Amino acid sequence: MLSIETSRSKMQLLDAFKSYKYPNEIGPGVYDIHSPRVPDAAEMKNLIALARQRLSDAQLWINPDCGLRTRRWDEVRPALINMVAAARELRAAS
Repeated sequence: MLSIETSRSKMQLLDAFKSYKYPNEIGPGVYDIHSPRVPDAAEMKNLIALARQRLSDAQLWINPDCGLRTRRWDEVRPALINMVAAARELRAAS
């Protein structure tokens, strides 16, 4: 699985995979871990929708940008809860 920091670029970095058919899974980041701001589930759902325009659902892994070491638990926990909620909502709608 290839993990890519894509939240700041609004998934534009995934445009390379429109022409090059990468054979494995890709994990585009759906929230910027370098910021203390906690994105809500709706914002992450929008980013996931943009990723789905570029990747197949079978390839897509939902994850934060990079590691979480730079953040405190009071920032990480609600962001991860929102990320999981966004992924679950989109799966239920599919």
